[in-house]
Amino acid sequence: MPRGKKIHVTPDPCWYKDAVIYQLHIKSFFDSNNDGIGDIPGAIARLDYLAELGVNAVWLLPFYPSPRRDDGYDISDYRDVHPEYGTLADIRRFIREAHARGIRVITELVINHTSDQHPWFQRARTSPPGSAARNFYVWSDSDKAYPGTRIIFIDAEKSNWAWDEKAKAYYWHRFYAHQPDLNFDNPHVVKAILSVMRFWLDMGVDGLRLDAVPYLVEREGTNNENLPETHAIIKKIRQEIDANYPDRMLLAEANQWPEDIQEYFGNDDECHMVFHFPLMPRMYMAIAQEDRYPITDIIRQTPGIPANCQWAIFLRNHDELTLEMVTDSERDYLWEVYAADKRARINLGIRRRLSPLLEHDRRRIELMNGLLLTMPGTPIIYYGDEIGMGDNIHLGDRDGVRTPMQWSSDRNGGFSRADPASLVLPTVMDPLYGYQAVNVEAQWRDAHSLLNWLRRMLVVRSKHHAFGRGTFRLLSPQNRKVLAFLREYEDETILCVYNVARTAQAVELDLNEFAGRTPVELLGSTSFPLIGQLTYLLTLPPHGFYWFQLSKEAVAPVWSTATSGPFVEPHTFVLRASLEAAIEGMREEAGRGGAHAGRGRRCRVRRCRGGYRNGQPALCASDGDRFGRRP
Repeated sequence: MPRGKKIHVTPDPCWYKDAVIYQLHIKSFFDSNNDGIGDIPGAIARLDYLAELGVNAVWLLPFYPSPRRDDGYDISDYRDVHPEYGTLADIRRFIREAHARGIRVITELVINHTSDQHPWFQRARTSPPGSAARNFYVWSDSDKAYPGTRIIFIDAEKSNWAWDEKAKAYYWHRFYAHQPDLNFDNPHVVKAILSVMRFWLDMGVDGLRLDAVPYLVEREGTNNENLPETHAIIKKIRQEIDANYPDRMLLAEANQWPEDIQEYFGNDDECHMVFHFPLMPRMYMAIAQEDRYPITDIIRQTPGIPANCQWAIFLRNHDELTLEMVTDSERDYLWEVYAADKRARINLGIRRRLSPLLEHDRRRIELMNGLLLTMPGTPIIYYGDEIGMGDNIHLGDRDGVRTPMQWSSDRNGGFSRADPASLVLPTVMDPLYGYQAVNVEAQWRDAHSLLNWLRRMLVVRSKHHAFGRGTFRLLSPQNRKVLAFLREYEDETILCVYNVARTAQAVELDLNEFAGRTPVELLGSTSFPLIGQLTYLLTLPPHGFYWFQLSKEAVAPVWSTATSGPFVEPHTFVLRASLEAAIEGMREEAGRGGAHAGRGRRCRVRRCRGGYRNGQPALCASDGDRFGRRP
């Protein structure tokens, strides 16, 4: 793999605005010791690949000690590393090596719940009711409390309460029964979580993703989501960050409607970033319906946020296209379009990777990535999507989209030299998406591969702060199959135009406020005709898109009729006479005041379409030779 440049991260309180985040599972990325399980030293060995790809932040999914009944989100020890992944020394080295390449590190702070194997819960089960140790979790003598609270994993749980035989009481859980919720009404819990946070920030972590933050506090008579007391807890966490770690970031995972999720920014005193869950499924809906409306509608519903805050956007919530933030009819529609095979459905979502979701259609994959990189917010790329990896819906739960990274056509896709039967998950081996057909090594060598296309896109994006920090303004062309918007930052204006239809489309854009500017297409630095007072006409291929910089300095193309006269096409010509005879004949003709008498007149020699300079042939040839016209 290529070696990245050593560029240390520099302090910047708003670094997350210009970030491109790469999300990965340690267990599935690269196995350095050939035991069949990815590990932290393996991830270190692939940091140069991430640097060359063009990402500048990496998000590590949970790597803590855990029974792994929920892919590591059931944590049994907040201050250590799962022994199969490595040691604390390994994670320190990972952070140090990532920083040396200019890559920030984001980890998980799972504060809503723990594993039922965590020492806190084991102590709580055996402690007297009402004691501080028992009150680390939420207990009840009845499973009828909080009846207005929805069940999140409806395909796995029938209640938010579970009976514990040792404690002789019910404990509260918003997710799986093996994940009891912490009790944030207990100040000892808040103190313990802040201590865990400081542990990882002192280790050098740049950002913390706060898992499941809407559900931290419970109150009777409510739906137990987005309560004021929950926001008060987040404010305490932010106060600790601001006081001692000014260049660090909090990212809230809150799968809520726009008016609810924007509350997690607070008044720039809660989270720096929040996932924009409602936007994600509507990008897929727009393509399926060939109508921009689902995107523009949710954008208009999205409230403004504080200046130093940022949305986080993605094409799936890592391993699932979550469909909670759509209506029932919209969910049924998306299931029918993108998950006709019911094995791909899970809970209220779809467990597929990007490429299978879009039926391996390169044009739609590029379109979705283009949207990801230009919509308002910081983009998150899920590992393997940069090469169009597939999935395996025959595996249980969400494991089908957590399969090993496909590095080469070698054994196990280059992920591990272990016996294939001992891999943490089987590699994808089907003819279309198998590692023999889809892998990093092959795509790195192919200049036109999806991997290299995305690398070029990230290079372009990195040169324009308007994508990460600029304002977002929708345009409203009459053709609803075309989405157009402006990203503006300081003196830079970027126009993005997307065709969400499967057929070629033309669109007229009202750009008269930019009259006199030249649109420069960013991927090829190609100038388009000047913008005038009339609507600006563009044509787009099926699922095609453009990124334009509306430049005040760039020169319009010379072929544009707005800046030059009619274009004369060069011609190849043949002279049958000898060179000397042809020249002499031309001179005689010119002397008689013929066509060659002045510059620019046409040559009358048989089949000659050359011009003249200063009364002499501009181009002539011996018998049978063919030339293009001189400039």
